[in-house]
Amino acid sequence: MRRMRGFTLLEVLIAVAVFAVVGVMAYGGLQAVLSQQAIARDNADRFRELQFAVQQVSRDLLQLNPRPVREPLGDGYRAALFSDPRGEVLLEFTRGGWTNPLGQPRAAVQRVAYVLEDDLLLRRHWFVPDQTLGEEPVERELLSGVQEVRLRFFGPGGWSEEWPAGGVGADPSLRPLAVEITLELEDWGEILRLIEVPN
Repeated sequence: MRRMRGFTLLEVLIAVAVFAVVGVMAYGGLQAVLSQQAIARDNADRFRELQFAVQQVSRDLLQLNPRPVREPLGDGYRAALFSDPRGEVLLEFTRGGWTNPLGQPRAAVQRVAYVLEDDLLLRRHWFVPDQTLGEEPVERELLSGVQEVRLRFFGPGGWSEEWPAGGVGADPSLRPLAVEITLELEDWGEILRLIEVPN
């Protein structure tokens, strides 16, 4: 009678070792794929956040309205578009095109302001353009990780870092021809956007 022969202990140990090495390599590859997928997802989320913020600013500026507003104390007027690099507010302006499908008792224009607080770019708006001191704005976070925002305005006299470009006494309804926005992000560096303003 022929004797049945099986695997030796050494052959079993070699097969287990080969299987273990292949398993470790496959697990490492799977981990690399999963980490790359997480990085790609984070980058896509960040890109969407940046794209939304830039589109929001662009949409607002494309609806720029030449209407000046009264100062909160009622002792003068603020320009339709106002920006001072030394001020707290980066950019403040009157925006038209604010649809009112429910027919609510409110204006068809909106006063909008952009502010940088810590590393957050915030958009604020008021329900009435001529707001009072006690009226709180509606605030929304647009973009995080912002280190700096720089603005330049192109008008009849060329580029200026503030608007109205003529300073005190300039026409408060004057609008620039274009606005250049530079965002300095902590992760993606410098993003520049040039927006043509309709006149």
